[in-house]
Amino acid sequence: MPRLRRPPARPVLLGTLLLTLLALAAWINLPLVGRVFDRSADRVAALPAVSPFRPGQRVLVLSPHPDDETLCCAGMIQQAESAGAQVFIAWATAGDGFEFDAVLTQKTLRPGPQQMRRLGDLRVEEAQRAAAVLGVPPTRTFMLGYPDGGLFRLFTTNYAEPYTSPRTRASAVYVRGALTPGAPYTGRALETDLLRVLDRVRPDVVLAPAPQDFHPDHHTLSFIALRLMSARQQEDRLRFWVVHGGLEWPLPKGLHTNLPLTLPPLAARLPWERVDLTAAQEQRKLEAVGTYRTQTRVLGRFMHAFVRQNELLSPEPLPEQGQAPQRSRAGP
Repeated sequence: MPRLRRPPARPVLLGTLLLTLLALAAWINLPLVGRVFDRSADRVAALPAVSPFRPGQRVLVLSPHPDDETLCCAGMIQQAESAGAQVFIAWATAGDGFEFDAVLTQKTLRPGPQQMRRLGDLRVEEAQRAAAVLGVPPTRTFMLGYPDGGLFRLFTTNYAEPYTSPRTRASAVYVRGALTPGAPYTGRALETDLLRVLDRVRPDVVLAPAPQDFHPDHHTLSFIALRLMSARQQEDRLRFWVVHGGLEWPLPKGLHTNLPLTLPPLAARLPWERVDLTAAQEQRKLEAVGTYRTQTRVLGRFMHAFVRQNELLSPEPLPEQGQAPQRSRAGP
């Protein structure tokens, strides 16, 4: 019987060596790591700077989940508050749909509806702590508490009929401190709450997820914000950010405060503007990220990757077409 030959080990060894070198480079935080993974650093440096916030402005951050407001906008929130503007935060969901998160926090292999609801209440508490770190008091925050992972259903098939979350088995808002406790999980109720927030805040600037953001809750909230603000003839007050911007973005993962936040691949053609952060603002953003302990235990390297030299904001939800003039601006 002929002897079987072993496949050559050299390609395996070379591949292992390459991965080890890349991991080592990321670990020691070389200044050029960002360029290895994403060549758009030069494009970021060439972006125009966002106009500064002004005293008396009212700025509303629309956050799909607890932590999005920090990842996208912690530096901007600090800058607005320092400039004498008032920042308000509205969370559309309580972030109660991440089952692996519940496995760790509730110490159970099969989290049931009650464990998922406890996760939702825990994330509400984390959101309040993050807001406090960034200088936003509880009186300027709104927890809407609609189902994590269900906003698209509310926007479409469950606009009028209540949706039941497959994770929590809830069909109405249950989290502590919600704006409208017991509101049904319907698109109509969500829009009513968002309109209530807009009426209370009367924002000059609304920071919302961009339509290109990959997460369904994110781009659905973008569609709703565009429709509601357009109905008020205030769409020019919207500014757009991205958190889920494409495979593996932002790179490199982990904490790299000396690197820029580069353009998200899924939205690279938006007319981005750059928000430069000071070292103190980066540190405060890192502290706010750290309040989300339920998330950093699982997604820490992803979340820390947003603590960079800058943040990104687009005045438009779509790429510019030709040389068409931009609309007038009402915000930073």
